[in-house]
Amino acid sequence: MIRVLRSLWIWLASASLILSWTLLLAVVWLLDRDPLHRRTGRWFRRLGIALARVNPWHIQVSGTEHVTPGQPYVIVSNHQSMADIPVLSHLGLDTKWMAKAELFRLPVLGWMLRMAGDVPVDRGNRRQGAMALKRCGQYLNRGVSVVCFPEGTRSPDGQLLPFAEGPFNLAIREHVPLLPLVVEGSGAALPRGTWMFGGSSDIQLKILAPVPVNGWAAGQGAELRDEVRQKIADELECMRKA
Repeated sequence: MIRVLRSLWIWLASASLILSWTLLLAVVWLLDRDPLHRRTGRWFRRLGIALARVNPWHIQVSGTEHVTPGQPYVIVSNHQSMADIPVLSHLGLDTKWMAKAELFRLPVLGWMLRMAGDVPVDRGNRRQGAMALKRCGQYLNRGVSVVCFPEGTRSPDGQLLPFAEGPFNLAIREHVPLLPLVVEGSGAALPRGTWMFGGSSDIQLKILAPVPVNGWAAGQGAELRDEVRQKIADELECMRKA
């Protein structure tokens, strides 16, 4: 019963926060003269940080020394739950996110995604997927990092799913390093398949060393994908053993 009441309170608080933030973000967007809407994007990510504070989560971020200010990255992360989105908002970088096209059609959330300049991806439409990667390339060329979940969906049990090749081809094509992230603990914080939140959760976000793409050629995206996926898998195993 306590878990049910806690979950109801979190959903109510989160909904209220999202609705009020929509008005705030609309004002920021109207005043944001930057064609890339960097300021709007920063305020949108701050919503993620605010949502994390509504929850009984203890988020630990490590590996920030691996991030070079001003350097754009193709950022790739494992995906355990919807809680990953507020967790990754703690990165503090100018980013645009690739997200499912269905989310952009939702009221409120979809409006904010569009105002922030995030990129919709229809996984069932290869042409639309190519257009999304092209748009991401334009962001990278102008110094803005791109965030991707190469698994494409949340893992049902915390184990890594196969990675899509697209983000890795993008990094090679645009000559931009990859920045692997590892999230652990978010699956228990907001389990898949239920509306109820877990209890107090320790969530770790670890930033791994960037993976340069110098020497990688077009057509080697699958090999690069497998190398980076293995790095994330190895670190995830170490975190679970600690």
